[in-house]
Order: sequence, then structure tokens, then C-alpha cells
Amino acid sequence: MVDNSEFDDIPGTTLFTAARSHQGFHLNQFCMSLMKPENRERFKRDEGAYLDEWQLTAPQKKAVLNRDYNAMIANGGNIYFLAKIFSSDGISFQTAAASMTDMSVEEYAEMMLHGGRSPEGQRSIKEGR
Repeated sequence: MVDNSEFDDIPGTTLFTAARSHQGFHLNQFCMSLMKPENRERFKRDEGAYLDEWQLTAPQKKAVLNRDYNAMIANGGNIYFLAKIFSSDGISFQTAAASMTDMSVEEYAEMMLHGGRSPEGQRSIKEGR
């Protein structure tokens, strides 16, 4: 298994590495299942029961039920797979991304229209810089 500790020091960023891919395999497979209309219907009808069919960890299942995308990413979710969840909920990518930044949709859109977040500022969690 690859050691990701060197990547965990980047503030506000979670890199999707081979180790995280392994960690999130079942979560991401669940997300891909939502591409089929019949699976989306089953999920919407009883989310807990549908999730029980997948080998998700308790934190992964909780994150999905709470629609906590940051927690899903921390638990191995890939944003492009997670998009299947918010699409199933009728939420745009922009709205979901805004919720992950603690910004309103309007604030997030404005930030992105101006080039995204500034690279200036805190560059290391450990070093406080």
C-alpha cells in the first residue's frame, strides 16, 4: 500500500491516490450503480437498504446518507463518481462543490469566474504556512 502521509499536508486538498482508490472502491462502485435508472429508483425509495447491499464502511455510509461530500472524499470517494449521487438528487456540480467549500452557490461561482482560490496563503498544515 502506498503511504499518502506526504500528501495529507496540503490544506483543503485531498489527492485521489491509489491507496484512496482502494479505500473507496465499494463507495465508488455504489456511485456508478446510480447510472442505471432502476438503481436510482431503488436508492431513492430506501437509501439505507440500498446502501446495505454494498460493502461500505460505517463512515462511508454515514457520509452518503448525510450527503457529506467532503467526508466521502476523505473516505476514498472520487468526485467524478460522487457526481452520480448529486445528479441523482437533482443537484448541479456547482451546487455540490459550493457546499463543500462552505460558500453559497453565488460566492462559489464568483470565485471560480475569477480564477478559483488564490495559491497564496497557507501551503502546509504542519508548518502553518
